[in-house]
Amino acid sequence: MNEEQAEELIRKYNEGSASKEEMRLVENWFVNQSEIQQRAPVDLDYQSIKLSMWLNVDRRIGHTLKKVSFNFRIAAAAAVILLISVTVALFHFSHRNEIESQVVKNDVKPGQNKAVLTLADGRKISLTDATNGDVAAQAGVRISKDANGQLIYHLTGTSSGKSIQKYNTLEVPRGGQWQVILPDSSKVFLNALTSLRYPVTFSTKERRVELNGEAYFEITHHKESPFRVVTSGQVVEVLGTHFNINAYTDEPDVKTTLLEGRVNVNGIILKPNQQSVLSPDHQLSIINVDAANVVAWKEGLFKFDHTDIKTLMRQISRWYNVEVVYEGAVNNEQFFGKIERSYSLSEVLKVLELGKVHFRLEGRTIIVTP
Repeated sequence: MNEEQAEELIRKYNEGSASKEEMRLVENWFVNQSEIQQRAPVDLDYQSIKLSMWLNVDRRIGHTLKKVSFNFRIAAAAAVILLISVTVALFHFSHRNEIESQVVKNDVKPGQNKAVLTLADGRKISLTDATNGDVAAQAGVRISKDANGQLIYHLTGTSSGKSIQKYNTLEVPRGGQWQVILPDSSKVFLNALTSLRYPVTFSTKERRVELNGEAYFEITHHKESPFRVVTSGQVVEVLGTHFNINAYTDEPDVKTTLLEGRVNVNGIILKPNQQSVLSPDHQLSIINVDAANVVAWKEGLFKFDHTDIKTLMRQISRWYNVEVVYEGAVNNEQFFGKIERSYSLSEVLKVLELGKVHFRLEGRTIIVTP
């Protein structure tokens, strides 16, 4: 959406000639901005917002707003207008029929629950195809699958007593997701293109797993047995907490985000809403983030906050199992907002085209053009 289109949309909103869809767009621009939303009252008065927009609509979008005395709603509305000029605001609809789907031949469906379990003896089990119930038993553990895309390890107490540690690997392909409840009752949510290697039974001294890709962890507290997650270049140690690790090989950094509790990343302690960023040259830095945005994928959402197009498209590629090709120079536009991961690919692309970017879908390849 360019500046003229944004101005026209706000003008129609204030004149009362905007359609319901256009009114919803303007209002979503307001309520979906996290910095504004944190300060907003629960009962937003849209009549005041419209008045505030009208008072400011004659200011050219892209110009710096003068420092004048605004009340909160006027300041918030002015911030929205300015934000429209320098960012792309995406929006979230709670019902699918509120997006007019672009008709695309051979549209791509969203990802679903799918995974492959590799047992200690090398046997592979397609959890996508396996029936619900028990899928395997080994080393004093019964493994079952439920209807919600969850793999559960149940201790049976019938281990042979051998000291050799046995490992399982859970692999989620592109276009998939899965959950696993480990032998210690810890929960792990695996995003697309992710693998987790873990022992069938944990040691009494430590609980160590290996991750490639992205996963969200809810760790059961065992004081005498710390939980450790090994990724490329780092070890995350925790006693009991909720955190997310993004360790995809096609991402430039390894990111660990803490939601609850405390974790130790290569000797540095994180607090809730902090994220460690491990660069390719193994430099570790700490930044403050909104952790809820980071784990939005687990809640069925794409959530963007200062997200560039290539980072965004890597998420799309993994979830829809498609390739992405760029034609021409890619702009530095940043994306904000959220979209449900249950939308078809064409629906997602149509929403993204509200920004200064265009797409062609050819089979399972997305061509991105300026």
